[in-house]
Amino acid sequence: MTLDRVREVCMSFPGVTEGIKWEDHFCFMVADKMFCITGEFCGASIKVTPEEFDELIERDGIKSTAYMARNKWVNIEFNKMKPKEWGYYLNQSYALISSKLPKKVREGLLKQGNS
Repeated sequence: MTLDRVREVCMSFPGVTEGIKWEDHFCFMVADKMFCITGEFCGASIKVTPEEFDELIERDGIKSTAYMARNKWVNIEFNKMKPKEWGYYLNQSYALISSKLPKKVREGLLKQGNS
């Protein structure tokens, strides 16, 4: 997986915007809520389920994300997962974050996804 491919996948989700935070981190957001943080040399940080968090951080190249581990975010080195697995976790991170948005915002995302 590459930064460009992560960006391509993230930008394919409805209502996603991107921005730069902390000088050099690309952040992918839905309704201004981050679901993926990445950079050229730092892999990508995403939100996972509590059950997956403990399992994933046992794997080589995956660790808890600094300052965000209590919220079940992991940092994954680009070369430590196959593209299909990346797709699954990026999609899941988007879904976990967007599920917490107000109902009206979620409905707007559904309309964007169906157009």
